[in-house]
Amino acid sequence: MNDGERVREPDGEPDGARDGEPDGERVREPDGERDGERVRELQSGLLQITERIEVACRGVGRSPSEIVLVVVTKHHPARDVRLLARIGVRDVGENRDQEARGKQAECSALDLRWHFVGQLQRNKARSVARYADMVHSVDRTSLVRALGEGARAVDRTLDCLLQVNLDDVPTRAMAHEQGPGRGGISPKEVTTLAESVASEPGLRLRGLMAVAPRACDAYTAFAVLPELRDRLIREHPEAKIISAGMSGDLEAALQQGATHLRVGTAILGRRPTLG
Repeated sequence: MNDGERVREPDGEPDGARDGEPDGERVREPDGERDGERVRELQSGLLQITERIEVACRGVGRSPSEIVLVVVTKHHPARDVRLLARIGVRDVGENRDQEARGKQAECSALDLRWHFVGQLQRNKARSVARYADMVHSVDRTSLVRALGEGARAVDRTLDCLLQVNLDDVPTRAMAHEQGPGRGGISPKEVTTLAESVASEPGLRLRGLMAVAPRACDAYTAFAVLPELRDRLIREHPEAKIISAGMSGDLEAALQQGATHLRVGTAILGRRPTLG
C-alpha cells in the first residue's frame, strides 16, 4: 500500500468531545467515545483489506506499494471521511454528485484525493469537474466535452479513466442472468474515446476502469484489461491506470494488473440507518 493508506493509530482525542446530557435526560455517548469506537471499526476493516491486498500481490509477484486503495464512502457521512483521513486514507470515492460535492466541501481542509466512480450524467459533469481529482466513468464524447468545460472554468486539470463495458466477454458464464449493463464503452471504442479525452483541454487521460459483470468469473472478465491498457499506452504514455476490483473480486483484479481498487462496504460497513 502507499504510505498514506497504511493503517495507523489515531492521534489524541477528536475535536468536539462533549460531556453527557444534563441529569433527567437520556445520556448521550460523548462524541469522543463514539469517534473512538468508529475509528476502531474503520481500522479493522481497512486492515483486513490491506492484508488481502498484500497476500494477493505476493501471489503474483507485485508490490503492494503499487496499489492505490480508493475507499468508497457513498451513503456514509462526512464524519467517516474525516476519521478515515485520520487513520491514513488519502483516496476516497463517491458516485453521486450532490452527496460528493457536499462532503468534499465539508472536508476541503483535509489532504484527500476525490474519485468520482459512478455513472455520470452530462448535466452533472461540470459540477463534478470542479472538485473531483479523477473521474473513473468516462464513456461518451458528450461527457468529455462537459467535463472539459467544467475543468477549464476553474482552471484545473481533471484526470480521466475510460470505463470499459465487459458484459460481452466471450467466455462469461450464465449470461442470461446478467441483468442490465453497468455503462461503459466496448473495447473496440477505446481508441476513439481516448483521442477525444486527450484532445480536450482541461482533461488528462490516465487509463481504464471496469466492473466485472454479474454472474461472470471476474478473473476471466478482467483478462482483457492489460492488453487494452498496453495498446493505450503506446499512444498515451500517461494512461497506465487500471481501476478494477471491489470487495468481492479484488484478488482477481490484482492478478490482471489492477492499479486502483474501489472498496466500500468491507471497510465502512453497511449504510447507516436513521434513528
